[in-house]
Amino acid sequence: MDTMALGYMLAGIVSIGVGYAAVRGWKTYRRLRGQRLVTCPENHQPAAVSLAARAAAREAIVGQPHLHLAECSRWPERRDCAQGCLEQIQSNLEGSLVRNIVAQWYADKRCAYCGRSVAASEPVWGDHKPALATPTDAPVEWDNVPAEKLPAMFQNHLPVCWSCQIKESFRRRFPELVTDRPPSKARLRF
Repeated sequence: MDTMALGYMLAGIVSIGVGYAAVRGWKTYRRLRGQRLVTCPENHQPAAVSLAARAAAREAIVGQPHLHLAECSRWPERRDCAQGCLEQIQSNLEGSLVRNIVAQWYADKRCAYCGRSVAASEPVWGDHKPALATPTDAPVEWDNVPAEKLPAMFQNHLPVCWSCQIKESFRRRFPELVTDRPPSKARLRF
């Protein structure tokens, strides 16, 4: 075997190794990114946390990544905590993601205004996120609420589809521009 062929073979092996490491790092990053909701071990209240996904991805390239928090809703005053919530995240990696918790809550809900299934009306949400409402408050999109407050809001707010959230927000902001028709049977099921 000549030197040039050996060089190409070594370059190919190195390229495969680098590609494998890059894919491993990317998969680790994708799996660990996103805001999560945990119960703080110190005060037993909901806390919104984010993992140091980039650091874990870099570690995954050369070995086993170690999880640690990048952000917590209880910081900066509790920044030096023991990060005991990491056990909750490790035992339920996908289930602790805020977007998955929200999607699960909306999954079987119907809009308080129109009665349509919220999950079916906006299957891929994107910019058309559903909202939460009380009988007296204007609907608010769930991602405009601090994640640690979502569990309490799920207890005393009703689901609202994106279309009704837009309509009701407009109605409350510009009441002089809205002509009301007789209410339908599905209107506000509080």
